Amino acid sequence: MRYIDEQAIERITLGATLLGTGGGGDPYIGKMMALQAVRRYGPVALVAADELSRDELVVPISMIGAPTVLWEKIPSGREMVKILELMEAHLGKRAAAVMPIEIGGVNSLIPIAVAAEKSLPVVDADAMGRAFPEAQMVSFYLDGLVPNPVTMADEKGNTVLFHPVDAVWSERLARSLTVQMGASAAMSDYALTAGQVLTSGILGTLSLAEEVGRLILEARRENRSPVQDLLDTLHGFRLFTGKISDVTRRLEGGFTKGEAILEALTGKTGESLSLYFQNEYLLAASGDRILASTPDLIVALDADVGTPITSDRLKYGMRVDILAFPAPPKWRTPKGIEVAGPRYFGYDVDYVPVEHRVAAAAQ
Repeated sequence: MRYIDEQAIERITLGATLLGTGGGGDPYIGKMMALQAVRRYGPVALVAADELSRDELVVPISMIGAPTVLWEKIPSGREMVKILELMEAHLGKRAAAVMPIEIGGVNSLIPIAVAAEKSLPVVDADAMGRAFPEAQMVSFYLDGLVPNPVTMADEKGNTVLFHPVDAVWSERLARSLTVQMGASAAMSDYALTAGQVLTSGILGTLSLAEEVGRLILEARRENRSPVQDLLDTLHGFRLFTGKISDVTRRLEGGFTKGEAILEALTGKTGESLSLYFQNEYLLAASGDRILASTPDLIVALDADVGTPITSDRLKYGMRVDILAFPAPPKWRTPKGIEVAGPRYFGYDVDYVPVEHRVAAAAQ
């Protein structure tokens, strides 16, 4: 066990923004909420799943909705505590710890805020190893676990508890409720035992986010790019360096969907890259050539300052490095590809691991 203090929150914010692959909600809002809570209640214990008794209750805390809405409808903070208390009251059991459901943006940080207020530890794990846009896209679902019950709350004080038959229905019902709650709401699903988290979670991801953040901050202090350090640590690839010439973005079904076009700053003159997103970056293509696709991690990094950029922050004129990293092994299984591969999102391409695409392009 160790403690998450203000400096650790700064590092986790940066790292989780990168691992969030463009989604997970606004990291600045999550950072402010976590910092405020730690300053008020003190540092938060970070524990490995195997430091808890196997039958102790672990409750994920998250936000669901469109990242663009979060800018204008900032959470009050009370809705995150309500979903935990509602879950505990229904199960008749106190939580031993909370955890992020995904590593990305606000969703990596609000469990820290809740943990500080409730004097609970945070488990060093999540259920994606990155961020994904839909609630069934978690490692718990891949292992056949059911998110029952689900609790939700909004900033107005509305609370909902429901019993979906499976994770797909959880996503459908939660997404509909989110639209009614103003396209952004707090959600808790997959309240599990520590033993189940140990078996089916993606372990060590808050520590990984902190290490990624440390690399970025260290490079910034030395006035150099963090790209090579990130590629070495996460075994990734630089796909493209370019300037954003166009961004289209729309709010659809509770998601922020769109496409960014980049014109090359290096390499062939006239070469361009299309970056497609549904909250998270899902596909990178240059002409007819696919460079990387979900479930591998696609990341946009500010080429001038080395800061990861979420999909709702992409703007015309930005100079951007596009990187890609292999997804955790659970997502590269047939089930993982079925749940979160490119065809699920409507792209007419098969999933090919990014390292294979890079090797083929080099021949």
